[in-house]
Amino acid sequence: MLNIGIIGYGGMGSYHHRELIKKEDGVQVVGAYDIKKERLDAAKNAGLTIYESLSDLLSDKTIDAVLIATPNDVHKELAIQAMTSGKHVVCEKPAMMSTKELDDAIKVSNETGQVFMVHQNRRWDNDFLIIQDMYQKKPIGELFQIESRVHGANGIPGDWRHLEKHGGGMLLDWGVHLLDQLLFMVDSPVKEVSADLSYILGDEVDDGFIAYITFENGIKALVEVGTTNFVKLPRWYVKGLEGTAIIDDWDLSGKIVKQTGVIDHHNLVPIKAGQGLTKTMSPPSEDATKILPIVGVEADYDGFYRNFYDVVVNNATPIVKNDEVRNVLALIERIFEVAK
Repeated sequence: MLNIGIIGYGGMGSYHHRELIKKEDGVQVVGAYDIKKERLDAAKNAGLTIYESLSDLLSDKTIDAVLIATPNDVHKELAIQAMTSGKHVVCEKPAMMSTKELDDAIKVSNETGQVFMVHQNRRWDNDFLIIQDMYQKKPIGELFQIESRVHGANGIPGDWRHLEKHGGGMLLDWGVHLLDQLLFMVDSPVKEVSADLSYILGDEVDDGFIAYITFENGIKALVEVGTTNFVKLPRWYVKGLEGTAIIDDWDLSGKIVKQTGVIDHHNLVPIKAGQGLTKTMSPPSEDATKILPIVGVEADYDGFYRNFYDVVVNNATPIVKNDEVRNVLALIERIFEVAK
């Protein structure tokens, strides 16, 4: 059994305890440390040992690993401190504030032999697994355009996420999830990037962004995060050589429209469009397409904490590899740079 201590028992730290770690065999949360008394009280009420200082937690020999669930700017310091104290580390995303910080942490992991893994939990999201399955199995042919969006209308949540020094902003919040999904799915290097960051709410950090990414294999992707969207666009919109698929939201509503191969370009019936006629934009005939439902897909890899246990105990291969995490951070740095 791996005993885990949580550093930062806020929203995500307590969620790991309640919802994620309790579901997995071989791992258990036994203690927590936080700089806020009310969070220590919450951890104590949840049955955990509470520590009055970070050094108290790190010096506890019964703790095998720590989960870092703090603002982003202290991830590096805490991870290195934990690993040099003999603890394995699970770190919430984004791993670090830069690729340089991540390189420093990975170096310590290699030197100490302690496992360092980043919690990229949205590799297990059902909507993503469906699109990943389409990319791999090609039910609508080769995908050539992928649009991935999350839209909300509540602005930037919380307190520290409004501040640049703490690593706030949507690119480092939701962007790291969507970009990780994209790079995990598309097996090709990134060729070109362009981007636009939104500062419409007046914060010092971005309240949203749009990034256009072209891969060397020709696939084009649009990744968008918005916090001022009172009408949301679909979570996923993908085009293949034989059809189009749409997933509206995390409830998996949507559809697949697939070509049947029956299109008579010479006998298209024009429709009235505004003050004109069009054949190009007229709907396909009934026998030209068929509509298929969105069907859920199970991940063909273990859950995160099951994998973390196997990496620590059995020297298994991490599902979230540190070079993949670094690639995402490098892409984020590139997006910040081209957006300037």
